[in-house]
Parts: sequence; structure tokens; C-alpha cells
Amino acid sequence: MKKNSSSDHWKWIPSLYFIEGLPWAITMIVSVVLYKNLNISNSDIALYTSWLYLPWVIKPFWSPIIDTVNTKRSWIIGMQLLIGCCLALIGLTIPLESFFKYTLVFFWLIAFSSATQDIAADGLYLLSLSSHDQAWYIGIRNTFYRLAIITGQGLIIIIVGYLTDLTGQIYLAWSLLFFSLSVTLFISAFYHYKVLPKNEQKRSNNSSQLFQEFYLILKSFFLKPSISISIIFILIYRFGEAQLVKIAPLFMLDSLNDGGLGLSNVEYGFLYGTLGTACLTIGGIVGGILIAKQGLKFWIVWMALAMKLPDIVYVYMAHSLPSNKILIGTLVCIEQFGYGFGFTAYLLYMMMISEGKNSTSHYAICTGIMAMGMMVPGMFSGMIQESFGYFNFFIWVILSTIPGLIMIKFLSIKQNYGRNKA
Repeated sequence: MKKNSSSDHWKWIPSLYFIEGLPWAITMIVSVVLYKNLNISNSDIALYTSWLYLPWVIKPFWSPIIDTVNTKRSWIIGMQLLIGCCLALIGLTIPLESFFKYTLVFFWLIAFSSATQDIAADGLYLLSLSSHDQAWYIGIRNTFYRLAIITGQGLIIIIVGYLTDLTGQIYLAWSLLFFSLSVTLFISAFYHYKVLPKNEQKRSNNSSQLFQEFYLILKSFFLKPSISISIIFILIYRFGEAQLVKIAPLFMLDSLNDGGLGLSNVEYGFLYGTLGTACLTIGGIVGGILIAKQGLKFWIVWMALAMKLPDIVYVYMAHSLPSNKILIGTLVCIEQFGYGFGFTAYLLYMMMISEGKNSTSHYAICTGIMAMGMMVPGMFSGMIQESFGYFNFFIWVILSTIPGLIMIKFLSIKQNYGRNKA
């Protein structure tokens, strides 16, 4: 495939990766707040929205189909149109009595479409850019993906809060929001139809060969040295945080009578969704800088502690139920900064064990295992919280971080991995 000029890349890379991140944010974050606002129980919210991780768990297994059937460009445009339709249907079904089961079906479709778009977008990125441009634009694509997460967790929730105040009807506010998001995806599909590279060549439809190649890649991954230890670590490193991230929004939005902080959507969207996500991003940047100076082996224990110890702020908030928004925002920022800081070591470890032949495919397998490590603990987190209350649940989260810390002792980390050689 002929590489496009650098000036053309600016037309589609920022917008594509923003639209790649937005459906993920809607599926994983906005859905939780929607169901909490519409009085679904915490146990049902945690169970059913955690299942939405499944497409990202199994994403590597259908990537050969995306490689052989049609072009990456066609997949991207098609998935954006499908996501737009599903968003509109969510808006239509929210006012119905059985909205929960209908909207879940459409969130499932969005999740699979979003995971499929991820495969196609990353493939188009690799095909359209030279190796130099791929390295240069990696920061751009990551920035716009992160902006999409901030939009989903922050701006969208703030908007629905203002719409609720304006209309006085929470169901109508959410319907209007999803109709607006639907229009956004339709506009995006039309825009990307115009600007995405058109000189991509279709691969021959030899899907059996591709699946055979994938089998060999999968086999080579599981033959890596000490891979069982690595898989266990990837699965349980965020065992506590996987539960916390599902329940924290519910805790903040729940009423004081139910043990929550009683935040409005606007307050939650700003404090947790915007400030918190910004601090998470800053924590990741700082973590990357420090690892580049002294290496992953030096920092992994400290980063793990920085990720897990700040979880105690939720124990404090569940006990004292502070009403001061500055205090709540500060505590959220501390926890999110630590999460971003510690998550850097986690990502670098997955990159390290993926090195060698087929490193990209092996890293994709790691991210699938990582998604499973978020999905399974999240599924039962709501049941634990409803059984023991927020305060005891957050103590349980602290205890749940211990296995991940213990596993670090058994890891084999290359000396100076991640450290600048200069």
C-alpha cells in the first residue's frame, strides 16, 4: 500500500482515534452512570456492564476476519454507522418499561462494533504510515484517544446533568443525549468516508491460512518462558482496582442515605470524570519518564504500591461521607494519579513479555488477558458491595490488591528494561 503524505495524516488520525475511544467510553463508563440514574441495582449494573468487556477479551480471535474480508477503511465506516444506529436505538428504548434489557442488547452491539473498529483502525494506521510516521504520530493518537475517555467520563455526564435540570425529566435527558451521540457517529462516518486513505489493497481471502498463522502465533505466545506466571500476574495485578473502578462511580452518585456521596451528574462528571481522568493521564506520563530514567525493574514495586495504597481514600470517604467538593476532588485526584502511575509499569511489563517475533500479536493477546482481568472481578463487585456496604467493600478492595503485589516477587524482569540507553 502506498503511504500517504504526512499532511494527509492530520486529516484522519486525530478524529479516528477520538472516535475509536468514544464508543469504549460510552460502553464502559456512560452505561454505568445511565443505569445508576435509572435506578438499576448496583449488583445488576456491575454484573451486566462487566460482561461488556468480553469483545475486547476475544478481540484477537476475529482479527483475521477483518484482515481478509473487505478493507480496513470499509470496516471503520461500517462500524461507525452501526454504532450510530445502536446509539439512536438506545435513545428510543430508554423511555420503555423494559429499557434495561433492550439497551443492554444495543450496548453489546456497540461493544463488538467498537472492538472491531479498534482492529481495523490500528491496521489502517500500520498500513498507511511509514515506520517513522507511526512513531511520530503515536503520541497524537494516544492523546485523542484519551480525550475521548475524558469526554465520555466527564463532558457527556456533565451534559446529561444539565439536560436533566433543563427538562426536569431524567429519562428524556438521557434519550436526548444518546440521539446527539448518534448524530455525532453518523457525521464521523461521513467525514471518515471522505478523508480515510483510499489506496488500501484488499488482502486475498485466504482466511484459513490466516487462522493457521494465528494458531502458530498463539502457540508461540504460550511457549514463552515462565508465561504461566506472566498470565497470572496480568490477570490479578488489578484485581482490587477492577472492582473499585466499577463501584466508585456508583458510590459517588448514590444518596447519603444509601452510604454514597450524593454527587450530582455534573459534580461527578467534573470531579471524577474530568479532573480524575486528567490526573490519571498525568500519572501515566510521570511513570513513563521515571521508567525511562531507571528502568522497569527499579520502579515496578514502587509503582504497584502507588497504584494500590491510594485506594484507601475510598475507605475514608465511605466512613466520613465528606460534603466538601474540593476535598472529594483532591482525594479522587490522588487515587487516579496513583492508578495512572502504577498502570505504566503494568503496560511496560506486557510490552516486555511480548518482545520478539510477532510482538504486536502477542501484545494484543496480553491486552485480551488484561480485559479478562477487569471483566471477571467487576462482575461480582456489585454483589459484594450490596452484601457488605460501601465501607466494608472498600476495605475488601484494599485486601484484594495484596495478591498482585505478591506476584511481583515471582516476575522475571530484564535488567534496565525500559531505561534509555543514552
